[in-house]
Order: sequence, then structure tokens, then C-alpha cells
Amino acid sequence: MVVIGIISDTHITNLNYSDIGVKLISQLKDTFKDVNEIIHAGDICSEVFLNDLNGIAPVMSVNSQEDILDLDRIIIFKRGLYTIGVIHEQPKDLEKFCREKNLQILIFGHTHQPIIKGTNFNTLLINPGSPTNPKAPLYKPGFKIPVPKPTVVILIIDEDNILSTYLINLKS
Repeated sequence: MVVIGIISDTHITNLNYSDIGVKLISQLKDTFKDVNEIIHAGDICSEVFLNDLNGIAPVMSVNSQEDILDLDRIIIFKRGLYTIGVIHEQPKDLEKFCREKNLQILIFGHTHQPIIKGTNFNTLLINPGSPTNPKAPLYKPGFKIPVPKPTVVILIIDEDNILSTYLINLKS
């Protein structure tokens, strides 16, 4: 079994680390205590924050336009039977991108809106939202108007390659 903590769009810099980063790392130590690894889907703006995140579990992170760190723009890896891709911004032709890369799971950020959604082309889309600058998920008729909450995601792939995903609300 593999347990992956997923986070994105932290926007923590060295300037705001002592205010925001320390509190977030403290929460993540509890939230991600059982994860084997952490994926950060971009807009990580501080090497100090990245190092502290690595203290919780090994981190794979992608770069975005705003990142000051020298990271890859895309990561593709396998866990169990699944090929997982990580990018910061969802590609314009999502289906083509996922088919070309043979992805069963695509993790991305950028919108600050959490999403866990299957597609008709058999790819699971995961956006963990943002723990520091959240935006509400898109409104769906018949449901209450969503409110923005700081979020991360846990992805579990068990011994039988069955997926479980959980959206976790953090403290504001």
C-alpha cells in the first residue's frame, strides 16, 4: 500500500515563512503523518518550506511560472498499476495530454480550487486546492454555495491497486 499526501499552491516565501509556513508545517505533520511521500503540484516558493516538507516525508514537486526553485515542469511516475503525472497547470487539451502520456492519474494545481474527478477518457484528476489561498470549488446546482477552505488531498493505492482519495480541510 502507498499513501501519498498531495498539496499545491502554498505560495510560501522566505518573507512570509515564519507567519504562514511554520503553522502550515505544524498542521501537515499531523495531516500527513501516515504518508509515504508528498507531491507538491507547484507554486512552492521557498526552499526552507520545501526542506521542512521533506522532513515529514520525501517530496516530489513541479515548477510553475512563479517558482524560484529549479524543479521539473512535469513529473511522471508509477505507483502500483497507475501511471501518475504531476504538472502545475491543467493542459488546454487535457484528453490528448493524458492519452499521450498514458496517465491514469493527473495531479495539478494552479486554480486553488480542490477537485477529485474522473473523466470519460479514464483518467482521475486531482487538484488539492490551496492551503494558504483557497478558492471555493465550482458551484453545482442543487447544492449549497461552496465556501473556500484550505485543503490538501490524501491518495491511497492499496495492495489490490484500489484507489481512495480524500479531500482534507485544514484549519484556516
